[in-house]
Amino acid sequence: MGFKWLLLFIPLGIGLSWLEINPIIVFLASALAIIPLAKLMGDSVEELARSLGPAKSGILNSSMGTVPDIIIGFFALQHGLIEMVKASITGAIIGNLLFGLGLSILAGGLKTKNELQFNRANIHLYSGLLLLATIGLIIPATFEHTVKSDVEISLLISIILIFMYLISVFFTLTNNTIQPNYLIPIDQSVSENNRNVKTKPLITLLLVGIGLAVMSEIMTDSIGPTANKLGFSPLFAGIFLLAPVGMVSELINSIRFARQNQLDISLAITMGSSTQIALLVAPLLVFFGLATGQHMDLLFSKFEVLAIILSVVTVNHILQLGSVHWVSGPKLIAIYLILGVAFFNIP
Repeated sequence: MGFKWLLLFIPLGIGLSWLEINPIIVFLASALAIIPLAKLMGDSVEELARSLGPAKSGILNSSMGTVPDIIIGFFALQHGLIEMVKASITGAIIGNLLFGLGLSILAGGLKTKNELQFNRANIHLYSGLLLLATIGLIIPATFEHTVKSDVEISLLISIILIFMYLISVFFTLTNNTIQPNYLIPIDQSVSENNRNVKTKPLITLLLVGIGLAVMSEIMTDSIGPTANKLGFSPLFAGIFLLAPVGMVSELINSIRFARQNQLDISLAITMGSSTQIALLVAPLLVFFGLATGQHMDLLFSKFEVLAIILSVVTVNHILQLGSVHWVSGPKLIAIYLILGVAFFNIP
């Protein structure tokens, strides 16, 4: 049954929201409802991808994996939660790199009781893209502008980041030395019959998309009052409340593959997700902000940029040898918790 029983939280969350119950309860119910929806979306995309071949299926899986983040971010922008949306981008990047990868390495290392091996070529690709994205976040944070110029600079940087994302997709599709994000076996029977589009997963994707939209609207409507009642700043709430909801499905899959001694796939999920959040989701939310009249930009706080830099540098350092011990997992988790303490205490 897995996580499907959490689907019960969809009608529960809708009912609690309609009754205007305590916003903390509404937030928890809607967040729990989003978890199985994100998982169902991933499963449906995986089923569709089985007939596409490894490279195309990898691109489809990793790209669709960001859809929950985009939907949640869009509705948060609709509610004017700009700072929280930017914080959720930071949270998704450092959460995948530190907490997600840390748990995966810990779980995989303890299960296999050996060093976990991986393909260093993949790491070089993701590291380079993360470095590029980090530079894109550093530039706006290094000097002050007016709101208008913040948005203009962010739009230009967003165009460059999306362009680099498209180049990375093209490179992955045309370069055989880079493994795709998800190594999904091809369903030869489907390929031979040219039935690449399956009705059932497409219908599931449509229904899940509607469900995500409804529950994201409810969750983002309740997250502001929830943060206030818990005494959380918008920055902390975005990083440690909003961001984790969108990455639960990726976290589960990453741990699952690591326990199967397939750290390459876990790295592709965690580092690949962080890369796509920075190169695709953040720029798209800037464009959404422009379209909806919200002044969404890439002007992150200096501590957010520092946290991202520290995360990228730490992960690159730990993965530089092509293998990793389980003890590196707790190290990454510890850094994530230290950053959490710091973010909680920022005025």
